[in-house]
Amino acid sequence: MDRLGANPANSSPLTPLGFLERAATVFGNCPSVVYHDTVFTWSQTHRRCLRLASALASLGISRGDIVSVLLPNVPAMYEMHFGVPMSGAVLNNINTRLDARTVAVLLRHSGSKLIFVDPASLQLIGDALKQLPPGHPAPRVIPVEDPHDEQFPAAPPGTLTYERLLEKGDPEFAWIRPASEWDPMILNYTSGTTSAPKGVVHCHRGIFLVTVDSLVAWAVPPQPTYLWTLPMFHANGWCLPWGMAAVGGTNVCLRRVDAGEVYATIARRGVNHLCGAPVVLNMLANAPVGVRRPLPGKVRILTAGAPPPASVLHRTESVGFEVTHGYGLTETAGLVVCCAWKGEWNKLPASERARLKARQGVRTPGMAEVDIIDGETGRSVPRDGSTMGEIVLRGGCVMLGYLKDDEATKAAIRGNGWFYTGDVGVMHPDGYMEIRDRSKDVIISGGENISSVEVESVLYNHPAVNEAAVVARPDEFWGETPCAFLSLKEGSTGSVTAAGLAAWCRERMPHYMVPKTVVFRAELPKTSTGKIQKYVLRNLAKEMGPTRKGLSRM
Repeated sequence: MDRLGANPANSSPLTPLGFLERAATVFGNCPSVVYHDTVFTWSQTHRRCLRLASALASLGISRGDIVSVLLPNVPAMYEMHFGVPMSGAVLNNINTRLDARTVAVLLRHSGSKLIFVDPASLQLIGDALKQLPPGHPAPRVIPVEDPHDEQFPAAPPGTLTYERLLEKGDPEFAWIRPASEWDPMILNYTSGTTSAPKGVVHCHRGIFLVTVDSLVAWAVPPQPTYLWTLPMFHANGWCLPWGMAAVGGTNVCLRRVDAGEVYATIARRGVNHLCGAPVVLNMLANAPVGVRRPLPGKVRILTAGAPPPASVLHRTESVGFEVTHGYGLTETAGLVVCCAWKGEWNKLPASERARLKARQGVRTPGMAEVDIIDGETGRSVPRDGSTMGEIVLRGGCVMLGYLKDDEATKAAIRGNGWFYTGDVGVMHPDGYMEIRDRSKDVIISGGENISSVEVESVLYNHPAVNEAAVVARPDEFWGETPCAFLSLKEGSTGSVTAAGLAAWCRERMPHYMVPKTVVFRAELPKTSTGKIQKYVLRNLAKEMGPTRKGLSRM
């Protein structure tokens, strides 16, 4: 057997792009993408993506070029996930809620050749292009019209729009297959919750592996009806654009996500699967009775992106959703840890079930290894549910590295074979892990390590609290103390005081963990994907200056 091995027949490069061709064959007449009253079939989506790939090639886009996209969850955004890499180019989705300065930084750093832009973002891209350095070639801008939204005027005559570009493409185009499964396919920028964005590069192989792995871990059945509440520009919608093609699902697109629209679309389209950060769960669970509608059947939600408080999980399931909780990063292209559910847990009280489900869990079937290690010794932390360490990963979907940043790549992917996530967690006795913080968010007060996530979980149980985020504030005596930023539920403003909240907390947590500063805000700053921007809040806490004896009320 030592003479046997790789050969041309068994070493075809892995890529998720082939899922589309199969979907067109198996599910050709079934709905693929739905947006308002527009319904495409899988056969049509296949041909539209081939047209896009062909048209890009005719514009001079070639293997390895960066094609950027600035779109919400509309049909064209779905098609980009196939059409752009089928041309040989690398797909670069850009967050639509970034400011012009940041968009300019990303376009310059990536060297983008062309960008597809939503009408709502034309002003943004115009401002961004003006901020490119002199002499830097600007990417070609192609607007993507939305005939379903009357607030956007039609493009001037003669403008090369997305649909006009598709008309020029060949629906029989022989798409550009990767020469190697390690060829770059995706460039995503981290959301910048803790620092400046970095360009994460993923290959065809990694995207294929995490796509299939996600379908297995979430036990996605054939032909689900999937609602796009998760932005596709957030880690490519956790790779579910390719996943839905693999299982022949129906992609229901939403330009804007609010509770009323989500509940109405679930009822109207028979949605049974959706994804979202905990902020989406919170929105659905706290929707007014007049907005909330009875669910037409079992509706499964996959949540990740930030540690969800057990109270939010409990409220979401109490209105009828079935929640699965996972963990991943931009650097893993999707979810690689999942709170795999055990049947015996169903016998437990609802609050205990929610507490167990709030843990991130165990590695998905396709992930090689996950561990939590002590930063000083490099050894695994005890399985005691309390000793904190850094979460490390290894597996086929870990990124190739950071674009043009060897130093950051070496810091994250080390010679010992681990990818260091920067997330702090604990390992429970049953082998399930739980995130306690980002390494930058651990509060060290008088020598005690305080998990901001733990404090937030308690705060979310307060009946008036809608959102909570806890960061470190300098303290003259303790070094740092917890500072809580809170938004309150409607009708609660004025009924809650900082002193009252601190007294409530003291009954539910060790006194050294009780927030010494409480700041009430109408809304907490977030990324477009619902992650609270703790670095913004950390800066605000620092600007307040060090706390002194007593509780700060703001």
